[in-house]
Amino acid sequence: MKKIFLASQSLKAGNGGIARVARLMARVLAEEQENGRLSFQSLTFKDLTQPQDILSNGRLARGSKLRFIYEIQKATINHSHFIYDFLGMSRAHLPIPFFYRPHMTWLHGVEIWSRERADRIASARRADLLLCNSNYTLKQAELLHEEQFAKAKICWLGTETDDFPMSSNDIRRRQPTVLTVGRIEKGRDKGLSSLVESWPRVVQEVPDAQLIIVGKGTGLNEIKDQIKCSSVNLKIELKGFVPDPELEKIFSESLVFAMPSRGEGFGLVYIEAMRHGLPVIASVHDAAPEINIHGKTGFNVNLDKPNELVEKLVFLLKNPKAAYQLGENGKQRWVQNFCFSAFRSRYVALLKEFLDSN
Repeated sequence: MKKIFLASQSLKAGNGGIARVARLMARVLAEEQENGRLSFQSLTFKDLTQPQDILSNGRLARGSKLRFIYEIQKATINHSHFIYDFLGMSRAHLPIPFFYRPHMTWLHGVEIWSRERADRIASARRADLLLCNSNYTLKQAELLHEEQFAKAKICWLGTETDDFPMSSNDIRRRQPTVLTVGRIEKGRDKGLSSLVESWPRVVQEVPDAQLIIVGKGTGLNEIKDQIKCSSVNLKIELKGFVPDPELEKIFSESLVFAMPSRGEGFGLVYIEAMRHGLPVIASVHDAAPEINIHGKTGFNVNLDKPNELVEKLVFLLKNPKAAYQLGENGKQRWVQNFCFSAFRSRYVALLKEFLDSN
């Protein structure tokens, strides 16, 4: 039986997109273990306690780089294959003679879209298999680094559930509310500034329109200042971080989800919006068109043409029936491609390929 060692940054819910990918892998590996097809052990770098909703017996480095590297090297004694949630973690997979084991790791986007992190590129070259969250991420990596990542396989991500939200009222009867959710970090353009900048023109066309921003991060104060300076600041609510139960309620009261980002390697929040039956407004500048189908599940706008964002927001807020139909299409796309079962099928096939060939 193959013995797998999963090393990740975190397995805690709410710790960002990479943690969500690690949680997806852990769920699949746990199911495979229960079915007697493999055994696996986990190690997290940041977590101080075990995430009981995923695992109860994993190892913890508690933020110590030395401990993380030590646990990985120790695990080579009785584990046959290693899996990492992103290149930052796989750097700890040191090429030590006699202790080197096959490993695979993920390419997510930003961490590979930089010429400054030569150590991560070196880690990508050492991997026996690279899993890439989208075709866009892979193409950007190859374009930037002027090389082909021949060991890369595309594996779209998914949600942690196959279930629709428990309670979801008909969006055709909701108030004209636009929701955006994501980490608010300096240097990461999630489209928040574009949304706030466009909001006076949206309110001019739809006086009751409300923009709700959920998220936290190093760029929070900048967005706060931009909102304060807006002529319609009373129509914009910055909630910061909210726990999952409250976020579910906010989703259930919104008419449109918008995150016209310029830097998404995949966009997990887009598929979460689809699960909730919301039409998605994203951008043409990143992986969004691969996930959000323009004109079918929502719209992908060109942010270099500011009118496009305003026009699509106004159109959906004024036409709840159109918003409803796009949302329904999004639900079907989620079921077919982005629910947990869909992810599990893709991941298990690639996992089997990795285990059988190494």
